[in-house]
Amino acid sequence: MKIALLQMTSSKVPEDNLSALLSYAAKAAEKGGKVIFSPECSNIMDMNRETVLAHTQPEEQDMMVAAVKDFCRQHHVTFFLGSVVVKVADDRLANRSLVIGPAGQVIARYDKMHLFDVDLPNGESYRESRLYQGGDQAVIAALADTQVGLSVCYDVRFPYLYRHLATAGATILTVPAAFTVPTGQAHWHVLLRARAIETGSFVIAAAQCGMHETGRATYGHSLVVNPWGQVLLDAGGDIDNPEAGVHMVDIDLAEVTKARQKIPSLMHTRRIPDNFI
Repeated sequence: MKIALLQMTSSKVPEDNLSALLSYAAKAAEKGGKVIFSPECSNIMDMNRETVLAHTQPEEQDMMVAAVKDFCRQHHVTFFLGSVVVKVADDRLANRSLVIGPAGQVIARYDKMHLFDVDLPNGESYRESRLYQGGDQAVIAALADTQVGLSVCYDVRFPYLYRHLATAGATILTVPAAFTVPTGQAHWHVLLRARAIETGSFVIAAAQCGMHETGRATYGHSLVVNPWGQVLLDAGGDIDNPEAGVHMVDIDLAEVTKARQKIPSLMHTRRIPDNFI
């Protein structure tokens, strides 16, 4: 299966982000990519609540969602729109991952479950809960003859989600992200490889990269990891050379069966009693 990851430097202007995404997607389709993955917050990158509320729409009115549906119909591809920020109420948003099929239909939607609220020692503060309404449902999407478990960014720090997805049938796990540079340097590769090894699954993680106009820098390094924990694709990227664009790789789903036969840990789950000795 030939897949394409779109590494982006999204801004707070949805029209600019849509133009970049469609340009990259067209190049991916020209190169034979049949499944395309974009990063978290593909349509807008901004933590200012008022700005985001002013520039977002409900899913059915979002320009990027509509354009990707048309693109999929035109090019006969499946598109994992890593996440788009959409309104779910007048003053509430969802960080929503969408899977759009070759007929332009929404195959699955997943709202990011785990929200990143933190005050960092360097003075930076993040409050995703001020912007987003967290999801409460794990989601698996059908893709050809396999199943794909959906997640977004901070979810990667909660391994129980991925084990749940894998035991429910997922052989591919997606982790579209906008990791900060310090946490990316320290944890990005380790976490993604761990999720692949623990579940014997492919992990596909399209990422934001470079310096955004809001002053935030994201780590890049979109990754594809095979079920044995080997990195098949690392898109690289830093602030000076973010490597935004199209990055492609072939994956062989037969590797999932081989890895799970060697390490059948999904079959050995035991319930841990609530009481401690």
